[in-house]
Order: sequence, then C-alpha cells, then structure tokens
Amino acid sequence: MKKVLGALLLGATIVSAFIAYGMYTNHSAKQTAAIEQKQAAKKPEKKVEKKKKPVLKVEELTYQLKDSRTGEVMKEFKPVHYKDKGVYDQEIKQLASELAKGIDTPMQNIKIDENGSLTGGSKQIILKEAELVKNLHNLNTKQLDVKVPIYETAPNVTTASAQGIADVSLASYSTRFRPSDTSRNRNVQLSAEAINNVVLGPGDSFSYNQTVGERTAERGYQPAPEIINKQLVMGIGGGICQTSSTLFNAIDGAGLQVTARSHHSKHVGYVPAGRDATVSWGGPDFKFTNNKDYPVIIKAYANVNTGVLTVDVRTSQRSI
Repeated sequence: MKKVLGALLLGATIVSAFIAYGMYTNHSAKQTAAIEQKQAAKKPEKKVEKKKKPVLKVEELTYQLKDSRTGEVMKEFKPVHYKDKGVYDQEIKQLASELAKGIDTPMQNIKIDENGSLTGGSKQIILKEAELVKNLHNLNTKQLDVKVPIYETAPNVTTASAQGIADVSLASYSTRFRPSDTSRNRNVQLSAEAINNVVLGPGDSFSYNQTVGERTAERGYQPAPEIINKQLVMGIGGGICQTSSTLFNAIDGAGLQVTARSHHSKHVGYVPAGRDATVSWGGPDFKFTNNKDYPVIIKAYANVNTGVLTVDVRTSQRSI
C-alpha cells in the first residue's frame, strides 16, 4: 500500500512540475514576443527616397523675344551672364539698342497739296528700349516668352481738323542769304520746299532729316560750303542748316516743343549766337513735337531773287 501511495505521489509531483514548466515556458514566450514587438516598434522605418527634380536656372534657359504687336519671335536669347549684374546690364542694353535700330521709324508727316488735300504720311514706330531692358531683368524659369515693346503712332491729322489751318500765324522767322551764291541758294530752296506745307496734329513729331531726306546730287543738291570741325569745306547740300535754323526759331517762337537740336562747331552769320540748329544725314538731326491741342502747318519759302528765307508756323482761327 505504501508503495502504491508513493508511486501516486511521485506521479503527481512529476505532473505538477510538468504543468508548471509549461506555464513558465508559455509566459516566457509571451514576454519575449512582447519585448520583440516593442523593439520592432522602436526601429525606424526605412524612408523611400524620392527622386529630386532638377533645379532650373535662368541662365541655362533660352527665351523667345516676341514682337508685342504680332507675337512673332524676333530673336532667341540665352541670358548666360544673368548672375553677373554689371555684364548682364550692358549686354541687354546693347541688345535693345540693336533691335531698336532695325525697328525705329520716324513719323512721316502729312502734307497739304496744291489742291488743299491731305497727302502722304506714315506712322512712327518705336521700340521702347528701357522697357525691354526691364523685361529682361525680370526673367523667370516659368515664362520663356519676353515681350519686345513696340509702339506705333499714326499722324494725328484729319481733313476736318485741317480746315482753315493756314488762317493765322503763330510765329514767323526770316533769315537772309546772298542771291549770287546760286549753288548754296539752290540747296536752301530745295530744303525749304521739303518742309513747306507739312501739317502736324496734336502730339505729332517732326524730324528734319526724315522730312528733307538725304542730300544727294541725284536729288538736285549742289556742292556748297558747310561747317565741319570748325572749318568751311565743300559738301553736297551745304546751306541746308540755314533752313533748319530758321525753322527752329519759328517753331520756338510758336511755343512748340524742341526734342533734338545741336549747334554748329563755329558761329554762323544768319542767326544770333546759340540760335542755330545744325543737321547732317546720318548725324545730328533737328526734331520737335507739336505740343498744342490743335494742328499746325509749316509754311516755308526761299526767295532766291531777294535772298530771304521765311518759315511761318500757322493754324486755324478757331484753334486759338
């Protein structure tokens, strides 16, 4: 009996130990799993690297310079010196100047013919260089089109506004020349005819060189003395500066706005000192603008018999 009880007690002890071991093992496994989960949670996730987009730079791009009137591409431009302010500023100013040379066209003024009808005339075309330079300073990587600012202005004269335009004189000026100097007088006469009956509406501009045109033998101009570098030399068209100087004094007396005028390198005898306006083809020009709110007409006449050149600025009675 004692042997049986001993055996049962031993078996019970073994079973209890086995159960306790199983419980311990199971608890340890749970603790290990919990620890592993915590450690796994602490591990940072691997970041997926995104591909970086290339950074665009103004100086690496090519821009389209487009006519503001038509949208037509005038030139492709790569601003390689964009970061070098001094160099870039000079570069774009030169670019604007070169483009303007091929665009700028002075206004061809309207005239009144012998029948009293308006004739001729063409618009002024100007590329605003300063505005283009500003646009080129403000380049960005999103807009590759650059506006080239070109403006057109047509003569501001109508048949109605020109009615009776020669009624009243605003100012008149006369100079004298020697009737015996036939070649020079011919040049004075031709240039006076070129500016005679020119009509300027409000805001219209006038260019002496544009209006008179190139002085050539084919157009009837004669060799005559002219002042170059303080010296009298023979040149085709000598004497036309007397016409431009007489015109200056007349329009100045009428209160029109002078926009370009140069002096001779030495004194001329036909106007007081400082009252001259020298001109040359491809060189100095005499320019002015009608700053009145009404049109004016230029009347010019060279009397080769008496040796008197007169320029008269006139308008209609109703305008003043």
